[in-house]
Amino acid sequence: MFFVIISTALVTGLVHFIFLPNVMLLGASGVVFALILLSPITSIKEGEVPLTFLLVAVIYLGGQLYEGLFVRNNVSNLTHILGGIVGAGLGFAMNRNRMNRY
Repeated sequence: MFFVIISTALVTGLVHFIFLPNVMLLGASGVVFALILLSPITSIKEGEVPLTFLLVAVIYLGGQLYEGLFVRNNVSNLTHILGGIVGAGLGFAMNRNRMNRY
């Protein structure tokens, strides 16, 4: 869990700094999105993608994509989207490693 939190914070912070260097970040919402997309992946079987993961990804990431394109507010939608992608990627990678051990 600590690895996911640190990895997500580093990736989202670094990408945000590269693309938006004059905008400051506050909070851990990218990490929250990583954990939201990580949770449906924790108990999948080999070669399957859970329906709950697809629904969560479409609802949360789709909502952030919509807000990023059409809503002007002071929310870093890029960080939310990247956090979700990092969480999902780490979840699938860790799950694959777990399956290869057995």
